[in-house]
Amino acid sequence: MSLSEDILSTAAAWRAAGEQVAIATVTETWGSSPRPAGSQMAVTKSGRMAGSVSGGCIEGAVADAAMQTIESGTPQLLDFGVSHEKAWEVGLACGGKVKVFVERLN
Repeated sequence: MSLSEDILSTAAAWRAAGEQVAIATVTETWGSSPRPAGSQMAVTKSGRMAGSVSGGCIEGAVADAAMQTIESGTPQLLDFGVSHEKAWEVGLACGGKVKVFVERLN
């Protein structure tokens, strides 16, 4: 089983147990990025997390967006990079860029 299958299995198990879950997926990277495209993270409304989309540097911001997506049901495409003012705040000042798609698991 691949890592992404394991994360999706974990997310499905959480959902089956009644948790509200969002899945974040790296869709694009450029330059220095800790995780490749296709990397995933599952987040529950209760705060559980599995997987990784950034090796820690932007995961707090992604987890916050996941909570918003769980509440609203509206998917989000997050864009973090050195030209973005949040890049320094979230720790992505290493010269890379990453896009992360966040969606609620229904």
